[in-house]
Amino acid sequence: MKEKLETILSAGVAEIEQCNDLKTLDEVRVKFLGKQGELIAILRNLKELSPEERKEVGSLANNARAELENKIAEKTARLEEEKLEKEMESEAIDITMPGKGTKKGALHPLTRFNNKFMDICVAMGFTVIQGPEIDTDYYNFEALNVPKNHPARDMQDSLYITDNILMRTQTSNMQVHAMEMLKPPFKIVCPGRVYRNDDDSSHSPIFNQFEALVVDENVGLKDLMKMIETILKKLYGENVKMRVRPSYFPFTEPSIEIDATCQICGGKGCTICKGTGFSEVFAAGVVNPKVLEMSGIDSKKYSGFAFGPGIDRSVMVTNKIPNIKYLFKNDMRFLKQMR
Repeated sequence: MKEKLETILSAGVAEIEQCNDLKTLDEVRVKFLGKQGELIAILRNLKELSPEERKEVGSLANNARAELENKIAEKTARLEEEKLEKEMESEAIDITMPGKGTKKGALHPLTRFNNKFMDICVAMGFTVIQGPEIDTDYYNFEALNVPKNHPARDMQDSLYITDNILMRTQTSNMQVHAMEMLKPPFKIVCPGRVYRNDDDSSHSPIFNQFEALVVDENVGLKDLMKMIETILKKLYGENVKMRVRPSYFPFTEPSIEIDATCQICGGKGCTICKGTGFSEVFAAGVVNPKVLEMSGIDSKKYSGFAFGPGIDRSVMVTNKIPNIKYLFKNDMRFLKQMR
């Protein structure tokens, strides 16, 4: 039995050394050290030997098993190291080779304008608030001095859900919510989507607005003009020129519209600005005292002003986009150009 142990040991060591991969090595381990292995078979037959032989053969068998286990462990370590070296070699990157290049994403032009305008307002102390796109007739119209049957309602072809619930036609609804919740003085800016039943090359049933509201003591048209001038310079540069036109909005009095130097032609006149050198960017005005009172603000102590750009129109003009629908189609050809 001693000779058999020596034969098993030498055969096991030889086969272990010949293994070229971990799978084959595991098969050799099972052959010699597994439950049905050759060495285990000898250990099972020790009971047939005399006590003295059993002690001697058992010691030899344990030594043989220990040696085979050490050889397998050493071979496993070598094979794993070789495997790792081959993987690293196959995955090696030549850093001297020119790069293949990657396709970079970019923010949508509407998002870029939104972020820029919000950053400017926040830097000036405004708080950004958002609210419901589906609201009551009261918040969308009546609290803004547009009662039932008011002619101004004809200016906005609204999308009603019920007689009293509609898709908001302007983000001004959030100004009412804010005036009811906040105590003056405050400065808020309200970005968001709005909805009107309108559809042509320059209008969409869904578009974006960005309105700002300031309520404080002794603020008026002069403060409004100065703030808009500051924002325009931050948006379009120090050389931008501003033009003011009288207008009408039920919730502001006086009401104005602000034009700025056309960003396409630089003020020289083009088809986009219809040869005027200016394009419309803001609607604005001093908050009508009646609107303040309806929201619980003392109009004798406080006054306010509101303004906001037409985001979609500004993006179209700045990027020479002929049709507003391009802003909503998610056409990759268009979006790549906007990068």
